[in-house]
Amino acid sequence: MSDITRLIEAQAPGEGVDNAMLFRAAFDELRKLAHARLAVSSPMTLLDTTALVHESWLRLSGQQRLQVETRRKFFAYAAQVMRTVIVDELRERHAERRGSGERPVTLDTAISDGIADDDQALQVHEALQSLAQVEPRLAQVVEMRYFGGLTEAEIGEALGLTERTVRRDWDKARLLLAAMLR
Repeated sequence: MSDITRLIEAQAPGEGVDNAMLFRAAFDELRKLAHARLAVSSPMTLLDTTALVHESWLRLSGQQRLQVETRRKFFAYAAQVMRTVIVDELRERHAERRGSGERPVTLDTAISDGIADDDQALQVHEALQSLAQVEPRLAQVVEMRYFGGLTEAEIGEALGLTERTVRRDWDKARLLLAAMLR
């Protein structure tokens, strides 16, 4: 008789099996089950065997004690939960490709309206840090125009550039940042 079967049979009626003990006893078999599930969907998902086992276990053990009738029913339920984890992950990836409901971030120079919200400002800030590592001057132009509200002439004067160069830098920076923000 396996440890899993002993744990299930030893549970008091209505109390359930201790989750931590059941997880330790079932881990190797859950890994085999996860491996078999991922063999079918592996090209579509970024999950690995261990991640699938752990994510499934989090869903399985919502309570302190899991109600399990038999070993077979436990593994059937675990397989079903693994399938839902895989499907949810695929839906999430699909939603990310479709924008997942996020509002698009635009680089509008109308500072009088202000930055739309903290999330947008944070996204632009992180993208700007990445841009600064590759093209420091472009990052300066964006900072001055987007956050500082300076005109092309004022930016050109501050950086010692012509207005035409500032305009080209702004256009290039907007394209690069738009690609980074997607």
